[in-house]
Amino acid sequence: MGKLSSTTKIKLQKVSTATIATCLFKRGLKNQFIQKVRPLKLGKPTMVGEAFTLRYIPAREDLNPITAFRDPKHPQRVAVEECPVGAILVIDSRNNARAASAGSILVTRLMVRGCAGIVTDGGFRDSAEIAALSFSSYHQQPSAPTNLTLHQAIDINVPIGCGDVAVFPGDVLVGDDDGVMVIPAEIVDEVADECLEMTLFEDFVLEKVNEGQTIIGLYPPTNATNLVEFENWKNKKEKEL
Repeated sequence: MGKLSSTTKIKLQKVSTATIATCLFKRGLKNQFIQKVRPLKLGKPTMVGEAFTLRYIPAREDLNPITAFRDPKHPQRVAVEECPVGAILVIDSRNNARAASAGSILVTRLMVRGCAGIVTDGGFRDSAEIAALSFSSYHQQPSAPTNLTLHQAIDINVPIGCGDVAVFPGDVLVGDDDGVMVIPAEIVDEVADECLEMTLFEDFVLEKVNEGQTIIGLYPPTNATNLVEFENWKNKKEKEL
């Protein structure tokens, strides 16, 4: 943990998951968008943070009775207490929302501790209460409130799969209204820089399209004149700031 600088975080908060997907695709990374996972509530600020992971496996009844939650070393509870400030708790719930990954009390605890969000490819109980929090939360669908013991927490901060995407501790997650992208930690700075430039260019393109300009030669910019015009446009914007 700790590879995500404040400068890179600010840059990623200004770009979309769609732009990140294009940037990673150009690097040969085609499976970085967490599948079937959506925000509980739309319109919240873009979520950015490093992954702190929790892995579930199918429960075995003799090892995972309801009394297991009384154990102070229960991996789910420990993960909530150890997830670093600014990090995102990412849960491998086996792509199964039948059992709750967490409820409103645990998610509230993450929020109060200063974490950046929570992502699961399962579901939450108390989903309405979690949606009302000032906290980024992503899941597949609400879980039945009583299905607490269909899976059991087993590992903390290990490589996991979440929504059919490999997530390693320290990878950087970006979440918006479309969903969640996973950026390998080793390339996060260069991805942030490129995505910010891509976003500026798309703002320029939208401005031109709204003025009635054709997208032929503009998007993609196969006409060199458009690239020159973009640089002039960008310099003007920077002077206005």
